[in-house]
Amino acid sequence: MWPSHMFDMSSFLTFIYVLNFLIAFTVLFLERKEPSKTLAWIMILFLLPGVGILFYAFFSQNIARQKIFRLSKFEEANISTSLYEQMTDIRNNTFPFAGPESKKWQDMIRLNQVYGSSYFTQDNHITILTDGKHKFSSLIEDIERAETSINVMYYILKPDSVGRALLDALVKKAAEGVEVRVLVDAMGSRRLSPRHFEKLTEAGGHYAFFFPPKFKYINMKLNYRNHRKLVVIDGRIGYMGGFNVGNEYVGKVKKFGNWRDTHLRITGGAVQDMDARFILDWRFASGENLVISHAFYPAPPETGHTGIQIVSCGPDTPQTEVKLAYLKMISSAKKNIYIQTPYFVPDDSILEALKMAALSGVDVRLMIPCKPDHIFVYWATYSYVGILLNAGARIYIYEDGFLHAKTITVDGEVTSVGSANFDIRSFYLNFEANAFIYDSAEAYKMEAIFEMDIARSHQLTRQEYRSRSLLIKFKESIARLLSDLL
Repeated sequence: MWPSHMFDMSSFLTFIYVLNFLIAFTVLFLERKEPSKTLAWIMILFLLPGVGILFYAFFSQNIARQKIFRLSKFEEANISTSLYEQMTDIRNNTFPFAGPESKKWQDMIRLNQVYGSSYFTQDNHITILTDGKHKFSSLIEDIERAETSINVMYYILKPDSVGRALLDALVKKAAEGVEVRVLVDAMGSRRLSPRHFEKLTEAGGHYAFFFPPKFKYINMKLNYRNHRKLVVIDGRIGYMGGFNVGNEYVGKVKKFGNWRDTHLRITGGAVQDMDARFILDWRFASGENLVISHAFYPAPPETGHTGIQIVSCGPDTPQTEVKLAYLKMISSAKKNIYIQTPYFVPDDSILEALKMAALSGVDVRLMIPCKPDHIFVYWATYSYVGILLNAGARIYIYEDGFLHAKTITVDGEVTSVGSANFDIRSFYLNFEANAFIYDSAEAYKMEAIFEMDIARSHQLTRQEYRSRSLLIKFKESIARLLSDLL
């Protein structure tokens, strides 16, 4: 007769293997993931039974069929009508483009209109910010001058000296009667708790967490994070890009040293689109029914002649809007492509497009950091840059601290700055937002910044890459196998 504890263990193992099989069946036949993702999950489930089930529960939920961000009938009619009229004017060659770059790239503008519902504005002025101290001092100054509203959205907001300085400035404005709303991602800003917002709520401000955990220490949505970094002040001034809020982003954390990032300060019509993005996210996270309407938005003054589209993406739809815009830029390049990203884990379409560009004689340059903040992603990145290196691209390893910028500039005519990395997580899992800018003067500034960063970088050669150790090659191989899940 078998001891009861052995029978219990046998029953438990049988249950685990049956559950493992059912999940594998679901992944294989019902979820219809991409083949590479399917194979990665099957491998994890059968190599790590039990553990693989936990991984699946936390990392493989599908929210693509959920309608997270809803427009009212009035909003949808208003936005659709304006967008349709603009698309019609462009198609009929009656749209008054302010610059030659916008006219030349009108097929990409149309792509973003059709696929991303992104309105095109060309009355904007931008300031490119690459230093954390400069970015935060500029942001605080604009907050201090706010008169009506401040909408703040960050993936990471830490309760350290930089985070407290921002919250203190917001509390002060809320006490003065300014409408203040702060939206943070519950995973990225997990060090924040309601007590950190007590002074803000007492002053009349509001806060919300995006996808908070249902249980205190367990968040079942480890994927699907709101990675956007966006601030709108009085509906007239907007900030967006790569900087989060914390001491490391101003170079105060020894582990990272100097923090090299790229952010934009925007004035003009694009700010309304940024505010609309915030309102949609805020309504979902807070339940407050803010309205997107011309009455809510005062018409921003014309501050420049730069063409901009604000493009958002997220796992609530299968459309990968930012990735498609990246792909369009890469495939249309004639002279050069400059990319800066902390994580380079592209899907096959982006990788093949970059390889094709390099092999066609386009000057493809990619810059990545010299140090990791996510070790698996770092080794996967190193694996993929080797493929581009062999295709003739130039790879630069930034060595003056940590490179966190997410930018691409093509042919000195169009550039993008935002929250989306060149990785599968940004393309398919995170909620992201980027500004696509059609202006040769601003593209030239981005190229000049890239060139200055080259002086602080080491160029990776084919010989150096081929002579890497067996240990590094092993790390790359493991990370590459899991790249679809990173």
